[in-house]
Amino acid sequence: MFKAKKLLILTNLFPNKDGSFYGGSFVKGQVDELRKYFEEITVISPQPMGYQRNLKDYSYENVKVYYPRFLHAPVSFFRMRLGDNFFKATLKVIKRERPEFDLIHAHFTWPSGYAAVKLGKEYGLPSIITIHENRDWFLKEYKSENEKIYWTWKNADALIRVNQKDIPLLKEFNHNVFYVPNGFDPKRLPFMNKEEARTILRFPSSNKMVFGLGNLIERKGFQYLIDAMSLVVRERNDVACYIGGNGPLRDKLQKQINKLGLQEYVKLLGSIPDEQLKYWMNAADLFVLPSLSEGNPTVMFEALGVGLPFVGTKVGGVPEIIISEDYGLLCEPANPKDLAEKILIALEKEWDREKIRKYAEQFTWENIATRILEVYKRHTLHESFRNNT
Repeated sequence: MFKAKKLLILTNLFPNKDGSFYGGSFVKGQVDELRKYFEEITVISPQPMGYQRNLKDYSYENVKVYYPRFLHAPVSFFRMRLGDNFFKATLKVIKRERPEFDLIHAHFTWPSGYAAVKLGKEYGLPSIITIHENRDWFLKEYKSENEKIYWTWKNADALIRVNQKDIPLLKEFNHNVFYVPNGFDPKRLPFMNKEEARTILRFPSSNKMVFGLGNLIERKGFQYLIDAMSLVVRERNDVACYIGGNGPLRDKLQKQINKLGLQEYVKLLGSIPDEQLKYWMNAADLFVLPSLSEGNPTVMFEALGVGLPFVGTKVGGVPEIIISEDYGLLCEPANPKDLAEKILIALEKEWDREKIRKYAEQFTWENIATRILEVYKRHTLHESFRNNT
């Protein structure tokens, strides 16, 4: 077993102790599995002053989490100072708390990755970056001609990308580029009997349920799912669509539902705690994610993990996971007609949910962590990482 000493995680997103802030849950999913291989993990997640005031330092098991604050003006003139301010906030915690670390792993290129590479050079330690960015965001970085972003990619010891299609682009900057998708924790949303879940939710066993989950923002595309449902209910009236999550578009989406007369067919649920989410996931017939852009959505793996067929768009790393119609169906983004057709086909299809669950097992955080550890062992400056198994 790989057993190193100390790991430093840098990320601008990491959930707080009580779960009221769940941004970066995929980072925590990795950390919770990687901590089994390290004596100690330190997570530093600098935050701009005034943002998420409920984020307080905490610790659990062998993990310590810090949320230092820094000044940042959210206007374009100051934008490139963000990376240096993030780095300074990180350095302040290190000098105050004096954590030991042998390896630095950052999540996202900017500003975490930039700060990680600077820190690695200052301490003579390897730095690795997982690039989670959705594809539109990533392509903006790739085409930005921004010296600091390019310097970050060139000077990291290794880059991890959550989809395969961007590997050739990153290899223009760094030869050590690896594909490792996101994953899921099967204990967080355990599989349960569909009828039992429906009984708890009081949803009729004879009706069809479409379920979607995500931040209610433009990029997630729920406006197109609502339009698609207006077409679906013309064909069958036994379908209800439930959308979990909150965000700035909630009022606009509700107005869209009302305008289309879909109040009986489409419901916005707001934020759903895990103890309730497992019921929705297991009760549904389909999981739908109509995103306009993605990296590798964690929620896709969570749906597959309970045997739920996935209907989504051909964006980011999604087509690299939904490689067969045994696991789901894909449509073009921003195309309600195509999405409605796929939903209707999927509702008629007999799915082998156990086959879907078995396929998803390769994406548990336990299995993803072993792939990350291989990157650590292959691309570190220290013999203790290369040889320690």
